[in-house]
Amino acid sequence: MRNLSGESGTVVAFRRKERAAPVEHELAPSPRIAAARRDQRSLMDTVYEAGTLPVAAGDRETKLLASRLLVYGFLTIDEVDEDGATRRLRPSEAVRAGRERPWRLSRASRGVSLSVPIPARDGFLFEMA
Repeated sequence: MRNLSGESGTVVAFRRKERAAPVEHELAPSPRIAAARRDQRSLMDTVYEAGTLPVAAGDRETKLLASRLLVYGFLTIDEVDEDGATRRLRPSEAVRAGRERPWRLSRASRGVSLSVPIPARDGFLFEMA
């Protein structure tokens, strides 16, 4: 083996860029995202405590939050007709719903709000033909 101590200069195979330590405010969500999360959580907590919550027909912000929670499976949304009859909304309907009718929000029962059914047994994908 050769002794490299007599040669001039240092050979470096690669150099890593020095990174500054991450600043704590870079890791935190933006104030807008944090506020949206707080609003969603407070709406969900209110519905869970009260059991049901009526939403006015023109309350766009609450309907948007509720439709997001419906997609996540935390709430169910019923659209209330003029005669008082209710119709359960699917997630795609809730996202596109207008301001014509009021809603009634309620806590999702276990497994009811799943948009994709879960099979009763795991072997259904691997059945032998």
